[in-house]
Amino acid sequence: MKKAVLFIAGTAFRDEEYFDTKAALESSGITTITASHKAGPCLGKLGGKTLADIGLQELGGLEPDAVIIVGGPGIYEYFRNKDLHTVLTAAVSRNSVAAGICAGAAVLACSGILKGKKATSFSGVSKDLEANGALYTGNPLETDGRIVTADGPASASSFGLRIAELLNNG
Repeated sequence: MKKAVLFIAGTAFRDEEYFDTKAALESSGITTITASHKAGPCLGKLGGKTLADIGLQELGGLEPDAVIIVGGPGIYEYFRNKDLHTVLTAAVSRNSVAAGICAGAAVLACSGILKGKKATSFSGVSKDLEANGALYTGNPLETDGRIVTADGPASASSFGLRIAELLNNG
């Protein structure tokens, strides 16, 4: 069974981007694991609550089929997080799916994995993508190889389904 890790901020993750993406993945038969700075309770920007199964330090020991960075105001503190960047570059090197939605796409960009790749995000972080070599499109959903990015909450379900499609079809 394919496994996807959804990385969220401990506070102020974007609720729809987490819950809708997770639901789309699970409805497609993908097992999901929630990760954050540490295991335990996490709170969404809109009040949604969930539990992180694992912390960032434990994430480095996994080899999931997909690593997904969820947006929201809380994710900004992870733009330059070297531990998370290492997880993302390792995922790409083993041909796993790497994905980011909304401001989460900027974490991918800052890790270096979007250099020369078509990508999209929340427009407020488009300059972060471009500054790190991404080819920003502004589309709602973008796929370049095994990298998937999306613009925000309205695209969360299609984002999750696109990741599931990549996982289930090769």
